[in-house]
Amino acid sequence: MPALRQAMPEQPASERIKNFHEVALGYSEETAKVEASRCLQCKTAPCRNGCPVEVDIPAFIKLVREGKFAEAALKIKEKNSLPAVCGRVCPQEVQCESLCVLGKKGSPVAIGRLERFCADYEREQTKTAPAPVKRTGDKVAIVGSGPAGLTAAGDLALAGYQVTVFEALHKPAGVLVYGIPEFRLPKSIVAAEVEYIKNLGVELLTNVVVGKTITVDELFEQGYKAVFVGSGAGSPQFLRIPGENLNGVYSANEFLTRTNLMKAYDFPNQQTPIGLGKRVAVVGGGNVAMDSARTALRLGAEKVSLVYRRSEKEMPARHEEVEHAKEEGIDFNMLTNPVKVIGNAEGWVTGLECVKMELGAPDASGRRSPVEIPGSNFVLPVETVVIAIGNTPNPLIPQTTPGLEISRKGTINVDDEGKTAREGVYAGGDIVTGAATVISAMGAGKRAAKAIHEYLSNR
Repeated sequence: MPALRQAMPEQPASERIKNFHEVALGYSEETAKVEASRCLQCKTAPCRNGCPVEVDIPAFIKLVREGKFAEAALKIKEKNSLPAVCGRVCPQEVQCESLCVLGKKGSPVAIGRLERFCADYEREQTKTAPAPVKRTGDKVAIVGSGPAGLTAAGDLALAGYQVTVFEALHKPAGVLVYGIPEFRLPKSIVAAEVEYIKNLGVELLTNVVVGKTITVDELFEQGYKAVFVGSGAGSPQFLRIPGENLNGVYSANEFLTRTNLMKAYDFPNQQTPIGLGKRVAVVGGGNVAMDSARTALRLGAEKVSLVYRRSEKEMPARHEEVEHAKEEGIDFNMLTNPVKVIGNAEGWVTGLECVKMELGAPDASGRRSPVEIPGSNFVLPVETVVIAIGNTPNPLIPQTTPGLEISRKGTINVDDEGKTAREGVYAGGDIVTGAATVISAMGAGKRAAKAIHEYLSNR
């Protein structure tokens, strides 16, 4: 009989709400071996079908069980250039772990936790240098250094191409540095993963806004034979309700970027402050909403209220993030929809007027549509409101790149391999799908890298 799934050690909630240190503390070597021993090493390996980047999951877990931790990390890196990131933020519960045979009658193998363990062990204990790669001479440009761009860059570098990544911000890694809080994904981990990509021979240029500093056309003129666009979805969406222009209303993008990338939590040692009232409302039900709510708590808010128009069952956030938020004291207001931000004469937020909802018939996605309950209006007294209801792509690259086909949502249309309507231009990640997960963006980057290699090999 397989052992019970090994719990992940964590900071106690009473302590972690006072700091930005990582909540999950990681497996020990012994715990990792025990968890790895639960794997049945199925011949069909259904778990592999749930991995967007095609990691040989049974093979790396077998190496962990044997105590060959560095070898296990290298096995993962055959397919995944960012294992320490994936082990922390990927929704394994709905991907690889959802297909684990053990999960049919109990708890699946903790694949994500084992991946994190291997990546951390390799980084801390062995620091394996990538093997040198013979270069083809062809140059490929990558627009954006988020998960899709870094994955495409790593795979293309391993295939022998001269790869340059162009990043608009002053630090690389996109959403991994500006969107995901330190307590979920330490920036030192991200920096180490980026360094690995650079050690593959990838050149990474920051403060370059493709579409403004340089265009895709100009990249081709400079000798690049193919371009991959992985510029993400960085334009925030708003509720379009009265009062959203009041002082104290943030998009989650601004709120998290100020905190994560600009380190507002360390003001005045860092130069970027963030104004925060004692009471904060965060609107939304996804991982970004959880990140915003838990961040507000750590920034000193006395009460943080999450406002979501459906029930908890419909929340798109990871179960683990929801549970962590509850443990930390976030107040969940389910079946609640904001209708107005209330302010004082000086233009500052004083409250959020909401209305109660009930679930009606399912919408096009299969989720039950929320319906307003007449006369149920009430006001949450707050000084800060964070809107975390999603993002759309920045239109800069679509507007400055002739030959692309753009959807009505502003995303770039591609085929299954990431090829756009313009020859030599490929795209993947949130610029194609809209806001989605880190691992789905990585999968898109991997597919596009393969397609670019085939395209350049057959010219």
